[in-house]
Amino acid sequence: MATLEVVMEIGVRDLRDHLSRHLADVRSGRTVTITDHGKPIARIVPVDRLTALEQLRNEGRIQPARQRKQSTVEPVHSVGTVSDLIDEQRR
Repeated sequence: MATLEVVMEIGVRDLRDHLSRHLADVRSGRTVTITDHGKPIARIVPVDRLTALEQLRNEGRIQPARQRKQSTVEPVHSVGTVSDLIDEQRR
């Protein structure tokens, strides 16, 4: 059964002016969405709440990459300076 998440929307100025109060709301389990001119720009969530990514990982629906993606760019081996390479390519 899913729990009901309480979400509050506040503007940047309100966040700045009442930060302690809004952090207390987050501590009590609420999610605070920050807006700038009415558009959502950030979200403050309780630290003990799993993110969607963490939830998917815990459910076994996704798994971290086994190794880092390798660069696909082949290094350029040359004798001389970068300026020499540029001059050579311009010809």
